[in-house]
Parts: sequence; structure tokens; C-alpha cells
Amino acid sequence: MSQDTLSQSRRPAPEELVPSRYAVQIGDIDVLVVSDGVLPLPTKMLGHNADSAVRAAWMTNMFLPADSFDWSLNVVVVRSGDQTVLIDAGLGLDPNLNLPRAGQLVRRLEAAGIDLGSVTDVVLTHMHMDHIGGLLVEGVKERLRPDLRIHVAAAEVAFWEAPDFTHAVMPEGFPDALRATAKRFAKEYRSHLRLFDETHEVAPGVVAHRTGGHTPGHCVVRMASGNDRLTFAGDAVFAVGFDHPDWHNGFEHDPEEAARVRIRLLTELAETGEMLVATHLPFPSVGRVAADGGAFRWVPVFWDY
Repeated sequence: MSQDTLSQSRRPAPEELVPSRYAVQIGDIDVLVVSDGVLPLPTKMLGHNADSAVRAAWMTNMFLPADSFDWSLNVVVVRSGDQTVLIDAGLGLDPNLNLPRAGQLVRRLEAAGIDLGSVTDVVLTHMHMDHIGGLLVEGVKERLRPDLRIHVAAAEVAFWEAPDFTHAVMPEGFPDALRATAKRFAKEYRSHLRLFDETHEVAPGVVAHRTGGHTPGHCVVRMASGNDRLTFAGDAVFAVGFDHPDWHNGFEHDPEEAARVRIRLLTELAETGEMLVATHLPFPSVGRVAADGGAFRWVPVFWDY
């Protein structure tokens, strides 16, 4: 899966009138950001500890609707050495939640010419259903390699054995769906799991680091080759997090620690200038971070056609 393969242009299906993949070169590492679609959620989920008027003003300033808007769902495919690594697996299909515009990963990988059987490794930033559900879609497991390795923090697997949602603020139905999806995933893929504690090199130059916060085992994945660097931040960073890094996201299981993780990560990225991709930043979500007084500023890259 060379860079040429990653960025190969194919005629889209009639309903695919928007781009759904974007290729980036990190030294000798090929990176492809793939859109899994969008997830409509209440705007309160962006900052449930914020004053509603302040939150509404931020939405207005961003030309976003006041009550509900679409969260991007981004997944990354990485080619390093002889390994093909899928970082997170998208939402999949949950008929009980009625989310028809999400769960697009499998067909968009196919459109990009990526065979599920070529994936040697999967890294999970955490086990929320929008990061593991794609592996639970009917027929997917049978197309994966029998020796597939799924890398996830040990603390994450332990958490989902008896998850605590005390500090999360989620829409009705989501806690039950999250719990059921994680339980099913752990059962179906237990023999493929490769657990790590804090830091784990998945492939040459591709390293997972546990951060905690969003969930106890949440991790970011950092890619480095030559002088190039890119961090896939999972759910450590949301669009509102640059202006208001102290706002608590509704899915965070330890919101105060999540805010500390976010501030540390954004501060570091502002200092190093390395590129950032995150699950819920607007597709393709490739950009850099600048310090802006007591907050931060998101600087999207200029698209390279």
C-alpha cells in the first residue's frame, strides 16, 4: 500500500459527492485519513460544564446550529514497514441508534482499494462504540486475518468489565449501547487482543501512548519518521477544545483529567509544530496547533491535491 495506492483516485459511487479519504506522508510512513461519516449529537455534549449562553455563542461564532450538529468520525490507516495498521474502526451499524450517516468505514476502505485482509494490526484509542463498532459489522471478522493483532491499553479492557458512567453526561440510550458494544467486542476478539500498559510500539515509528482521561485506557498514537511527526489524538481533542480546553465533553469518564490531558497535549503540539489528526475534528482533520494566549488555535493544513 504505497502512497500512490493510498491516494489512488477511483470513480465515486453516485451518492459519494464529498471526499472521504486524504493521504499524508510522514517520512517513510504512509498515512490515510478515512471518514467513517458523521454522528449527530446535542451541542451540550461539547461542554456540559459551560454556561449555556457561552456555549451557544461559540456555536453561533462558528456558524454551527445551536441545538445539534454533526461530529466527524475519522479513522486512520497507516503503512509502516511491512505492516498495515488500522487506528480505530469506526462506529459500525447500530440499528437501535438510527445513525444512517455513520458507519461508512468498510465501504470507504473498499473504495480506497484497501482489503480488510491486508490489515496486520489494529490500534484502539479506546473502546467507545464509535471506535470499535466497525469490527462488529456482519461479515467483517471473516475477512480479517486470523493472526490480526488488536492493540489496546490493559486499563481500557479492565474498565469495560464494569464501566462507571458517573461523571459522563450522555444522551439516553448511549450508556447501554456503549456497555453492550464493548462487552460484545471483548468477547468476539479476546484472542486477538495485545494489551499494553503505558507505551507500545505497534510498527516502526508508530507508538501508542496511554493518556487516560477520556476513558481510563484512552491512548494517542504518534507517528515519526525522519523529521516528520503526526499524532492521532483519538478523543483527547474536540473542535471546541482549542478555544475552551477546560470544557467537559459528555463522553469523558474523568472530565477533569481529560481536560488536563488535552491541555498538555495541545501545549506540546504547539511547541513542536507536529501535525495533529483527531477522531472528531472536521474531516480530514489534518492540521497544527498554535498557542493563543490562554487557549489554542487550530491551523488546518492546506490541502495537497
